[in-house]
Amino acid sequence: VEELIPELQAGGHSDIGVIGVALGFVLMMVLDVALG
Repeated sequence: VEELIPELQAGGHSDIGVIGVALGFVLMMVLDVALG
């Protein structure tokens, strides 16, 4: 994930980027199951 978002890696906030992507993925999965 850090490779996709180099700004976060340079700023030292890579953990926030990983958490954000993970939460976004989980949210998409939940919506897919709920609406599907």
